[in-house]
Amino acid sequence: MPGRFVRLVQSLLWGVVLTAVLVASAYLSFNLFVRRGAMTVPELAGLTSEEASRLLSDQGLRYRSAEPAGRWNAEVAEGRVIETHPRAGGFVKRGSIVEVVLSLGRRQASVPNLAGKAMSSAQVTVQSEGLELGDTLAIASSAGEPGSIVGQDPPPGASVAAGTRIDLLVALDAPSDTFVMPDLVYRRYEPVRGYFEGGGFRMGAVKFEPYEGISDGTILRQNPLPGHPLRRRDVISLVVAASQGALP
Repeated sequence: MPGRFVRLVQSLLWGVVLTAVLVASAYLSFNLFVRRGAMTVPELAGLTSEEASRLLSDQGLRYRSAEPAGRWNAEVAEGRVIETHPRAGGFVKRGSIVEVVLSLGRRQASVPNLAGKAMSSAQVTVQSEGLELGDTLAIASSAGEPGSIVGQDPPPGASVAAGTRIDLLVALDAPSDTFVMPDLVYRRYEPVRGYFEGGGFRMGAVKFEPYEGISDGTILRQNPLPGHPLRRRDVISLVVAASQGALP
């Protein structure tokens, strides 16, 4: 028993000595590293490439783009730093290269042409382009088969941010003499006017008014009101938002 106890104590002592040696070695290595000119990588996130390059240069470090083409990022504005390699707070030698990743901003997408497509097909097409379906308005139209898309906003070919919602106009069953007036408020004026005129309806007076917080070209009021009967000979009047400088 005494011999076994002695060996146990000796093992523990050797463990303590070894740990102390490792700690001392790490400490000495770190001090040597610092004395040789170690630097802390500064925080560059959110800076422009010029600002980041200047800050690194001031601290004795060198700038290099990690991804020359940049990287799509919805959270960081275009041309701003997303991250660095090594990361901010890491230690490097004076004169070391810090690789910087810049943002391309939110990914852009081209709006596909949805005219004539059924809703199910349009949804697949829109999602494959990184976009989303927005509001759908059913409208009497002879421009397409019932249930097919006869209009959209934004228009085909427009360059928009990924995730943008595409509003659709969908043809109702074969036109008759009387229809139900849809709700046009907060919809875009140009596509609405185009498809009502294309369906043979009469567009009457359009009044443009400045309205704070609403983008130009947005319908504010309508006559007839939503849900009212609408015949082809009836006149549709609209009030549309327009900034002071954009008033006709």
